[in-house]
Amino acid sequence: MLRKILLPTIFALLSWGFWISPDFKVISAGVSIFLFGMLSLEDGFRAFTGGILEKILRKSTNRMWKSLTFGFTTCTLMQSSSLVSVITISFLSANLIGLVEGLGIVFGANVGSTTGAWLIAGFGLKVKISAYAMPMLVFGILLIFQKSKSLKGLGYILAGLGFLFLGIHYMKEGFETFQHQINLTDYAMGGFTGILVFTLIGILATIIMQSSHATLVLVITALSVHQITYENALALTIGANVGTTITAVIGSLTANVNGRRLALSDVLFKVSAGIVFILFLHSIMDLVNFISASIGIADDNYTLKLAVFHTLFNIAGVIIMVPLVKPLVRLVSTLLPKRDRPRERPLFLNESAYEFPDTAVESVRNETLHIWDITIDLLSGVFGFKRSDVLSEKDLYQIAQSQQHLAQYDIDSAYEQKIKVLYGEIVTFISKAGFSWEMEQSGQIHWLRKANQNIVDAIKDTKHLQKNLVIYANSSNPHMREAYTKIRVELALLIRKLEAIRLETEDEDCIFSLDHLRLLLDEHITNMNKWLANAIRNNLITPEMATSLMNDVSYATDVYRNLLQMGETLFVKQNLNMSEANRAVLLNDDELDEINKQLNNT
Repeated sequence: MLRKILLPTIFALLSWGFWISPDFKVISAGVSIFLFGMLSLEDGFRAFTGGILEKILRKSTNRMWKSLTFGFTTCTLMQSSSLVSVITISFLSANLIGLVEGLGIVFGANVGSTTGAWLIAGFGLKVKISAYAMPMLVFGILLIFQKSKSLKGLGYILAGLGFLFLGIHYMKEGFETFQHQINLTDYAMGGFTGILVFTLIGILATIIMQSSHATLVLVITALSVHQITYENALALTIGANVGTTITAVIGSLTANVNGRRLALSDVLFKVSAGIVFILFLHSIMDLVNFISASIGIADDNYTLKLAVFHTLFNIAGVIIMVPLVKPLVRLVSTLLPKRDRPRERPLFLNESAYEFPDTAVESVRNETLHIWDITIDLLSGVFGFKRSDVLSEKDLYQIAQSQQHLAQYDIDSAYEQKIKVLYGEIVTFISKAGFSWEMEQSGQIHWLRKANQNIVDAIKDTKHLQKNLVIYANSSNPHMREAYTKIRVELALLIRKLEAIRLETEDEDCIFSLDHLRLLLDEHITNMNKWLANAIRNNLITPEMATSLMNDVSYATDVYRNLLQMGETLFVKQNLNMSEANRAVLLNDDELDEINKQLNNT
């Protein structure tokens, strides 16, 4: 209901403003151009988030000071704390970083956002900034029409900066002429009531424009031409800082619980700092005057003093909150507890993961690992073992020998209820995410989709295998019972070894372990063929039994190969260059045959 009323109300107010004052149109156009510049700037930096920014983020957030530095640096470069917040929430949703690291990035971004106020107050109001905007727009638009993604991204950045400068110019021009018609200082409010009212105005303005930068530019340009009082400007700045949390809140709506916890932490951080600065505003103004005098800012240079205040607000908040990060994490974890989702529902796929290529890939990878985890239960049940036994060091052959009867496992129901739903969600997610990414991410997505298909194919082959597996594992013929016991034990041991490979920390170890398993497969097939020939020759089994066993060995081999292919994709890290190198190191079929011949000859 509120959304339906809000937009028409804003349109009506703007139309009324345009009617009573032509100069109000100039100010509004300046704000619009500035906001469009922010959007263009974000689009430009998104062009460089196809792996580069994500790799830097993962390597730069293992310490709090690194997280703070990363947040400060990226926000200083991008001039958008909103984009940094969206990136952070997206990475949290994909489990690429933890909540503590995410908080460090957001806190650092808050400090980085202060550089914008310094640039506007110290540079933007002192020179004819539109002179810099024009060439940026010209070169930026030319680059936008290029096919290269990097050149297009650079074009959006230049155009974005050009629109930012142009927007600041029009806002300044508008306020300079606007003051001859209406003096906004006539509406100034002093005292504690004025602080509260203008803080609220700052919050509302930032929520509407979705940009604290835009609010600050309005405040600074209005202050530069004496259209608002210094005290009211400070209150508006507090409101802008508090209101900017709306971006993180909106971004977290489609994120997982850690994304929502990050947004709540940002709200608590900004609101707490806002309350402290409102209560002690006059004392803080004295501190701003002292700092300004110390660094050579004139007593009547209120725009630079505002930049000092804005910086002080964010730095003080970080100084207070960093030592309290762990209690803050405990608090938001209590307020937003993690709800256990059914295992058959997606755990890592959400809309915020679409934002960036690496987070989409990592979400699919984690969800594929989730399917593999459920598949372990399913396959263990079909082969007649407990999951805990399969993943332990227990002798599975001994367990199988001690079993009096192999029960039928409802593989159809398990697949329909648990695997099929997740597989469908992954395919849908990949389709929605699209493939207009760099080759690195699209290649990884291709292999991950293949890994899911391998898991599904392995389950379907196991379904075909199960029919005779139950019959002959319970057979009165000891030779058939022994043959099928070996099949189910070897497949269960494969699951155990694949899980051990998954836990390997080095890709090279994974590769050699997978090669070893591929060699074992050929050894198993050779031994089974020898056993089968001997059993038929000595009339240990009937021709019908031999036919069933040959078919089931083929099914078991397909299960084995599909699970191995899944492991090659899922358990070896999927960096493009590393992936190509890893696949080059993996032995091919001809090399495996040659090794087997040499082993047989010896």
